[in-house]
Amino acid sequence: MNEQSFFESLSDETRRRILVLILKHEELCVCELFQALDAPQPKVSRHLAVLRDAGVLAQRREGTWVFYRLDPQLPAWAYRMLGLMVEGVSNGDPYREDAERLANAANRPARCAA
Repeated sequence: MNEQSFFESLSDETRRRILVLILKHEELCVCELFQALDAPQPKVSRHLAVLRDAGVLAQRREGTWVFYRLDPQLPAWAYRMLGLMVEGVSNGDPYREDAERLANAANRPARCAA
């Protein structure tokens, strides 16, 4: 991972919203994210691909579900930056609304041990 791609991946509001949710829940499925963001699945998937390609997120497949989490290879400085980002935005809209939609989402997939 290089610093430029990391910071470029954070330049988009939708990607920041995705990261806030993943940081709070550790791992989320694509279906959970598009419900929480109230955004079309192709848009969410495109943003997830940018974050994955930048080395910010890792994915795992469980049956038909694809789950995303922070890449375990992220350097310590990147974790610190993401933590600061969450602290700075977690009480603001649309982040609060995203968390509420996720909490109320129907048909969330069950997780097996990764």
